[in-house]
Amino acid sequence: MSRLLEVCVDSLESAAVAAQAGAHRLELCANLVIGGTTPSPAFLRAVRRETGPPVRCLLRPRAGDFLYTPAQFDLLLEEGESLLAAGAEGLVTGFLTPEGDLDLPRLARVRDLCRRYGARLTLHRAFDLCRDPFAALAQCRELGVDTVLTSGQADRCLDGLELLEALFPLAGPVELLLGGGIDGPAIRQIRARIPAAAAFHMSGKVAVDSPMRYRRPGVSMGLPGLSEYTLYRADPLRLAQAKEALV
Repeated sequence: MSRLLEVCVDSLESAAVAAQAGAHRLELCANLVIGGTTPSPAFLRAVRRETGPPVRCLLRPRAGDFLYTPAQFDLLLEEGESLLAAGAEGLVTGFLTPEGDLDLPRLARVRDLCRRYGARLTLHRAFDLCRDPFAALAQCRELGVDTVLTSGQADRCLDGLELLEALFPLAGPVELLLGGGIDGPAIRQIRARIPAAAAFHMSGKVAVDSPMRYRRPGVSMGLPGLSEYTLYRADPLRLAQAKEALV
């Protein structure tokens, strides 16, 4: 069975660490600290120049849920085409209806865009917020989605194992990519419980102190509780332990 480690990165530094650790695939995004948003084509081109693994790019216009306005979706499609033209091997996205079902017409439009470029499509963890995961997986099979990223509709994969066990026999050609709390020990526990689990997704990020020496107190540039002087980077040790757990 072919095993795969995908690492989600939002910086050139993390991409380099992931490649050096032996990641089989990168998911490229911006703003990973808020769950990730769409990266720029320039960032993608830089990652492709500096690293070797295949790259799939997140399409997410904002933080929050996966119910987007028509204007947000149109922009997302335009950004997706720019990323594919810049060399992305795939796109990672997802859409829900107000009732919690997959928005199939929108997902089909991104699938068609990917197919025009010979690229792959990943349905991200919008799957974990949908109303009926079994119906959604069947729809992904019918639609031709290549990969579904899921934690088993839990915060962490280890808490979603019961659902994941039920989903694997129904996946067919769809790659189930397990994410949410993934590290070396988690991979071992999941593989012991679900031998068919072969693809894992993680960021392996750790907090790194900024090299800024002068720090203006009392001014916040972002979300409350997030320091401007804390950076997040992929940890080579955590990624190496995850890669080892795949053997």
